[in-house]
Amino acid sequence: MLGERDLTLSNNLRRIRTSKKLSQVQLAEKSGLSRVGYRKIEDGDSEPKSETLIAIARALDVPLEQLLVPVRPLTQVRFRAQKKLHSREEVLANVARQLDHYLQLEELLGEKKRPAFAKARKALAGLNTESRPIVAAARVRVAFGLEPSEGIRDICGLLEDHGVKVLSPSVATDGFFGLSVGEKDGGPAVAVNTWDRISVERWIFTAAHELGHLLLHLDAYDVDRTDENEDEEHEADVFASHFLMPENVFQKELKEAWGLSLYDRVFKLKRIFRVSYRSVLYRLASHLPPEQKKNVWIQFNVEYKRKNDGRSLPGTVEPEGLPPDAFFLRPADRSAEEPERLDRHDFMQDRLARLVRKALESDEITMGKAAEILELDLEEMRELANSWVQ
Repeated sequence: MLGERDLTLSNNLRRIRTSKKLSQVQLAEKSGLSRVGYRKIEDGDSEPKSETLIAIARALDVPLEQLLVPVRPLTQVRFRAQKKLHSREEVLANVARQLDHYLQLEELLGEKKRPAFAKARKALAGLNTESRPIVAAARVRVAFGLEPSEGIRDICGLLEDHGVKVLSPSVATDGFFGLSVGEKDGGPAVAVNTWDRISVERWIFTAAHELGHLLLHLDAYDVDRTDENEDEEHEADVFASHFLMPENVFQKELKEAWGLSLYDRVFKLKRIFRVSYRSVLYRLASHLPPEQKKNVWIQFNVEYKRKNDGRSLPGTVEPEGLPPDAFFLRPADRSAEEPERLDRHDFMQDRLARLVRKALESDEITMGKAAEILELDLEEMRELANSWVQ
């Protein structure tokens, strides 16, 4: 029978190895172990020496702590990943670790964020109409203190200032865009896949999309559910669109750009609202009669090609749906990038780093703990600390 430590190590090894798409044989080779020797460690039949564990951690490219520390199971989670995702359990483990670090720092420093999210949910009580996500977006903007015409320049700061933690699980995968965690598990929190092959515009939209789920669909949060509910996904998309681009402001900006070409109008609005050009086009087309919607996309494609040396837009662009792979950047094909795109500085989660700095400078945590929380090595953490100024 496995002891608690052996069981933790066994579970962590199996989960992390699977997420890295490594077989036992491959990991054994990378670690300098025999296949049988590694298998005994993963099965809990052999207690490894410390140098062996260090070699395995190095081969997996994870801190040693991740092999030895038990992972808190999450239950109140909405995580509808693609079936091809092999790292679902590792994503959840990563989110649980980040949440626990967040909660520990908040407790240590007495800096818990509570009221605004609860106020926003209360504002939606009894809301059950066809336009529910649009009305919800408007009410939540009010609850978050946004002016009717105010754009969202920093969605991470906005959410974190109003009680919603923003996390980024460090798993390189195209199998999911984001997930969200309810209050019973230490949330509310949204976790956004910030892999650099996904456009920053999609990061921003995903954060707003997951906020919509937290506010509108919390009763559907169950970590064991992996099937998508198309109606709920559509509601979250509409919520995100109107949260980021309020209708009155969208129409005002659209009207002010009336004399510009469709191409220039779309990219002007893209920069104003910090969204994908596709999000602007979908929103623009949503106001047109069905027979005219496709013409908008055709016209935009023609103008794009004319202004970009004959290059066409990436993939198939249709007004009926926004394919997930439209938001992926393919380094080998520069035409697949989000044109005039935002960069990583447009999506900066700074509250956790701020809490780490405060705890480190007040000697509440060590440099090593700070590095662990921010998922940096010790040298990177020292460089970061040396760069801090008032």
